[in-house]
Amino acid sequence: MKRTQHTRRTSELAREKLASILLFEVSDPDLALVTLTGVEVSPDKSYLRAYVSCDAERYAAVEAALARAKGRIRSLLGHALGWRVTPELDFRIDTTTDEAERIARALEDVPETLAVEKDEFGYPVTPDAGDEGSEA
Repeated sequence: MKRTQHTRRTSELAREKLASILLFEVSDPDLALVTLTGVEVSPDKSYLRAYVSCDAERYAAVEAALARAKGRIRSLLGHALGWRVTPELDFRIDTTTDEAERIARALEDVPETLAVEKDEFGYPVTPDAGDEGSEA
């Protein structure tokens, strides 16, 4: 969606209201420990995409819980925002934290072959490779 000053401001307002609704108004245990990471609102305010983050094992349960509560959340959000149009909600699981964690783990587990000295072509350099030509 196109990002302008107006859409950023409306997205921020919608994020605050939606976070409050998820925290205080919805009492589904499947939505415990769910973090709202971002919200995008269309310029005409008819569509809202919300990104939520949770544990990787709980993706299916959280998606199901959000689908069950979507109508109530939309109703509460419409009252909280006071806009002429209540936006249609689309919840997406945000996997960026899982990807960052996977990359961090990969960087910690450096293979032993990276410590081997290599020539300009990427082949391992043996310490006595330069001495062979001088002995003959």
